[in-house]
Amino acid sequence: MAGAARKTTDHEVIKSWVEERDGRPSLVKGTGNGNGGVLRISFPGYGAEGSLEEITWEEFFRIFDDRKLAFLHQDKLENGQQSRFFKFISR
Repeated sequence: MAGAARKTTDHEVIKSWVEERDGRPSLVKGTGNGNGGVLRISFPGYGAEGSLEEITWEEFFRIFDDRKLAFLHQDKLENGQQSRFFKFISR
């Protein structure tokens, strides 16, 4: 169903979804305090690159799992175009 959002904690599903959209796992600069920071996905050309620092997938998923997060995402918009909508939510 186009436009519907789905929730997952599957690392491979998350990584695949992000990489299909040229995204990279990131943290908001200045938010790391030894146990991670504020997780984000950086998409080239969307203006937030200067405020984000790229991290490895291993670091991203360590923080993701430690905080018991889930990934809410949309594959396609109602018009059928690829969506970049996502949100980190509590499990």
